[in-house]
Amino acid sequence: MSSTVQGHCDPAFAGVREVFERHFAEGRELGAAVAVHVGDRKVVDLWGGVADRRTGRAWLPDTPCFAFSCTKAVTAAAALLLAERGAYEVDGPVTAWWPEFGAGGKDGATAAHLLSHQVGLPAFARPVSAEEAADAAACAAELAAQKPEWTPGDAHGYHALTYGWLAGEIVRRLSGRTVGAFVKDEFARGLDLWIGSPGDVIERAAKLSAGRRTGAGADAPRAAGHDLLKRLAEAYTDPQSMMNRSMNNPHPGKGGYNNPVVLRAGWPAAGMITTAPALAGFYRDLVAGRILRPDTLRDALRPRAGGPDRTLLVDSAFGLGFMRPSQTFFTPKQGRASAFGHTGAGGSIGLGDPDAGLALAYLPNLMGDQASGDLRAFRLTQAAYASL
Repeated sequence: MSSTVQGHCDPAFAGVREVFERHFAEGRELGAAVAVHVGDRKVVDLWGGVADRRTGRAWLPDTPCFAFSCTKAVTAAAALLLAERGAYEVDGPVTAWWPEFGAGGKDGATAAHLLSHQVGLPAFARPVSAEEAADAAACAAELAAQKPEWTPGDAHGYHALTYGWLAGEIVRRLSGRTVGAFVKDEFARGLDLWIGSPGDVIERAAKLSAGRRTGAGADAPRAAGHDLLKRLAEAYTDPQSMMNRSMNNPHPGKGGYNNPVVLRAGWPAAGMITTAPALAGFYRDLVAGRILRPDTLRDALRPRAGGPDRTLLVDSAFGLGFMRPSQTFFTPKQGRASAFGHTGAGGSIGLGDPDAGLALAYLPNLMGDQASGDLRAFRLTQAAYASL
């Protein structure tokens, strides 16, 4: 047993522990946690390593970590809960509840377009600071006034950061609460999960650290061809590319995504701090029908957008806010028909599977490099499915 890795693992899921320990042994992790539920039974709750490279602070069982775009699935669930309650029609016009959104030729946009990356607003038209991004109403108003990059519904492209102020506006306008407050009130009261974190949570959260990619590049050929990787790397660094504009504006400012300004604001696309057991608990409750009715979830998982992604340059697939298996959501063969969830930059993942009764979350603080084929989450997911 690795002295680095601690926690509980059902003997039937020993394969998950083996993969997790191997990642530490190979230098692929600094600190991380993984949790798995089968039905209501927690079969894996493991953590290990260092929460803060600078101080050497250990990762503890309740150490929360920034989860990047895993946030989008939680924001989507909040928006879908309001639709389930009759606050708006998913396939109805956005202008029915947000009249200003019709500007610039977006009058035909539906809430489904907002929730499935089809609305054509993958990036802000001007640079937005972390301080400005703390004002959700102002961010939403700015996007409402913008002309879309394509006619809503004609294509899809990952809305890396703008997604939160688009899907989140459903929650803000129709509930009168921020996404973070709505989520806490409605379905995360008992979970260590925050979109907009208080100071004590920020203080004890894991600190993100730039990856030192010791051998991880060896994953790359399996993740994608050399030409594609080169194209992705070029797009990510080209300030004019849609990928760069989507992922780097607003810029998190000094300290990157450790910046307390970002963590307090709780950007609804990429601002959640949570623990692996809490994020797995969110998917456990979703799969069990405790957050959304089973028919609501079933409709939300129906693929609404798929194929070439204008932002990510590879094939992606989305239901209403949830990723479906694709090149951007690697899923083992056993889960390709029924798995859903969301990945996060740096390597994190939250996943649910109604057919398997599976819920999984993995959160690392050593940032992986997507362009080099970071497959830590996939290996853990693969081991979980193999253990069922």
